[in-house]
Amino acid sequence: MSEENQIITLTDEEGGEHQFSVIDIIEVDGSEYAILLPLVEGEEGEEEAVILKVDSDDEGNEILMDIEDDDEWEKVADA
Repeated sequence: MSEENQIITLTDEEGGEHQFSVIDIIEVDGSEYAILLPLVEGEEGEEEAVILKVDSDDEGNEILMDIEDDDEWEKVADA
C-alpha cells in the first residue's frame, strides 16, 4: 500500500463489497496500518474510520487484516 487517497474495495465475510478511501498509511512498531474511511456514510450520517493491518499472503501479495490483539489496536489508534 503505497499511495494514499486511493479508493479500494473490500469484501466482507458475507461477500458484500464496500468502498473505502485510504486516508493514511502509518507505521507502528515495524508494521504498517491502513487508515480507511468508508465512502458510504454509516448510520445517522456518521463517518467512522477503519484501521486494518497491512500484511502479505503466502504469495507475497499485500492484504489488509483485522487487528485481533486489543493492545496492538490501542497502540495503533493512539498513533
